[in-house]
Amino acid sequence: MATSVPPAVLLGWFDLHERDLPWRAPGLSGWQILISEIMLQQTPVSRVVGPWREWVQRWPVPSAMAAASPGEVLRAWGKLGYPRRALRLHECATVLAEHHDDRVPDDVDTMLTLPGIGDYTARAVACFAYGQSVPVVDTNVRRVIARAVHGREQPGNPSRTDLADATALLPRRADDSVDATAPRFSAALMELGALVCTARNPRCDDCPLVDCTWIRLGRPAHTGPVRKVQKFAGTDRQVRGLLLDVLRGTDQPVLRARLDTVWTTDTAQRDRALDSLLSDGLVELTDDGRFCLAGEAN
Repeated sequence: MATSVPPAVLLGWFDLHERDLPWRAPGLSGWQILISEIMLQQTPVSRVVGPWREWVQRWPVPSAMAAASPGEVLRAWGKLGYPRRALRLHECATVLAEHHDDRVPDDVDTMLTLPGIGDYTARAVACFAYGQSVPVVDTNVRRVIARAVHGREQPGNPSRTDLADATALLPRRADDSVDATAPRFSAALMELGALVCTARNPRCDDCPLVDCTWIRLGRPAHTGPVRKVQKFAGTDRQVRGLLLDVLRGTDQPVLRARLDTVWTTDTAQRDRALDSLLSDGLVELTDDGRFCLAGEAN
């Protein structure tokens, strides 16, 4: 398998094409890397750079964020989308401050016990913050492996075999132990998927992997189910965002009438969206029946 993604070739390409992203600077803490990984989930890099810089300056250690209210963190999250990530990160900061000496632990198993930390995030922090040679598999990596190794245009649904595939590609020493360049190789594999081996219109002429199985097979088209592009306009997600915009724009609880004005097209949808925000703990009710961000009801 490994011959389809030669480590030296991919690392040489990465040396020339690595993007200058702030969370790749040397000397960053596991906490700063964790913030970047949470923000980057389902969000383009260009939208994350500014907020990430603001957050690591405002909350340089977990205890700094834990001291803030959940509402402050949600307000700072702004338009990044999927605001439950911000709420979970605040919960995670509290656990780190109280039980882990105000730092992100350096092993995957311990990280997996933290609020909001899944398998990918734990491995990414272990790899990129602590230099551990663990496989890191995101959508970009799965797509590169599907094409270069398996000859498929698209990777299909996530599987436990994804980790085994990524592990098999890691650079190794003569004794077959994983080489110290493995973390950088993982970053390079991810970068190749983001910049060249893209989901649509892959730039195969610019790819350093000359032994790509998909190319060798004549770039066969994907034959499985086509993933639908998730729309936003008119969805509950949009309505939730509009409701949160009102609450982020004030430091005082608001009456229900003010929230009702943001979406009059479908009042049942608006009510459903508001109920879901309350259920998710993003919004709270005050004793006198007004609405506010989490942690701001008192």
